[in-house]
Parts: sequence; structure tokens; C-alpha cells
Amino acid sequence: MAKKQTAAVDNRHYDIVLAPHITEKTTMLSENNSVVFKVAPTATKPEIKAAIEALFNVKVTNVNTIVTKGKSKRWQGKPYQRSDMKKAIVTLAEGQSIDVTSGI
Repeated sequence: MAKKQTAAVDNRHYDIVLAPHITEKTTMLSENNSVVFKVAPTATKPEIKAAIEALFNVKVTNVNTIVTKGKSKRWQGKPYQRSDMKKAIVTLAEGQSIDVTSGI
């Protein structure tokens, strides 16, 4: 039998996955084998899946995305708009894990 090909890490994968999103809620999700990442606003689910599998050498079973709209705030009496942020909830295969506290 032929060996399974591992996905090669490409520079565009680093442009898709920006940072892990660490909060109390995402820490609770890690019990269900899920990890949350901040991703590029233009990234699609297949691109996110390919990037996570290539960067962390894990098997991804599901990707859910959320776009958080930026809040309207005021600073010194002048209004401004915070940037929108896209998050990806990545569910890993059974037995797989990603340690987000260490670097890539």
C-alpha cells in the first residue's frame, strides 16, 4: 500500500490562519476536541481545513465559521468602527489534539 501523502506547508496557509482565539468558552470547547482560530476574512472552509491540516499535521473533521461584526465605539468624543473578525471552530478527529500554547 502507498503511504498517505501529507499536505505540504505553503506560505498562504500562514496568511489564512492568523492566531488562536483563547477565551474561557474556547477552553471549554477543547473538551469536545475543538479548537478556535482567528482567520482571514476572505478564507473559505476548505481553505481553513487545508491550512490547519498542513500546519499542525492533524485530521480535521469539521469547520464552522463565525463573523463577528466590529463594534461602534467613541474615543475623545469621535465615533469609530472596530474591524470585523472571522473565527473558525475546527473540530478534530478522535485522538487528535493541537497545543495552541506552543508555537508552530
